[in-house]
Amino acid sequence: MTPPTRTSRYRQRKLKTRNRQCHCCRRTAPFCWSCRCGFQMCQECMDENVWGMSCNGITWECPDCGRQNGFGNQ
Repeated sequence: MTPPTRTSRYRQRKLKTRNRQCHCCRRTAPFCWSCRCGFQMCQECMDENVWGMSCNGITWECPDCGRQNGFGNQ
């Protein structure tokens, strides 16, 4: 049995991190907004809660740690 190659290990890590779990609805989503503290929120939950997490539409505040995170639209 041959050990896995570097490419296959990279591919396994990439596939493993593709789906993420939302901290609000606990569903698995292909994309989540993430904070450096580990908090993740899916797009549906972000759309519902952006009114309380963002004052300017450019950044959002993490409800766990209070850090400012960007939406990437600058």
